Amino acid sequence: MSAPALKNFEPKDPVQLSPPKDDPISVEKLGEADGSAEGRPVYVAIKGIVFDVSNNRSSYGPGGSYHVFAGKDASRALAKSSVKPEDAIAKWDDLGDKEKRVLNDWYTFFSKRYNIVGRVVGSDH
Repeated sequence: MSAPALKNFEPKDPVQLSPPKDDPISVEKLGEADGSAEGRPVYVAIKGIVFDVSNNRSSYGPGGSYHVFAGKDASRALAKSSVKPEDAIAKWDDLGDKEKRVLNDWYTFFSKRYNIVGRVVGSDH
């Protein structure tokens, strides 16, 4: 993807991101970060990389449009542009090229808005 095309993914307001972390985050710990407990972070993983989306709790927390992704590796759902709970899983390697490109676009979108806090460990994917 060329640099001009990536400009479309720039946030409207500048975002100051912290350096990415590579902390191991278990599937269980990821699941606890679903926005249901006040004071805990809200995480969404894409291709095993965990993003802290807590600053957008209204979208990813309970009752939010994208709560189905919270506390999960939502790679498949993002690639398929789906909000079905059964699609919010880590398995994406069997998808077609078009869906993989969509997933990569979502990864770029998230990486320009949310801090990377770690990577999922203990998952098959």
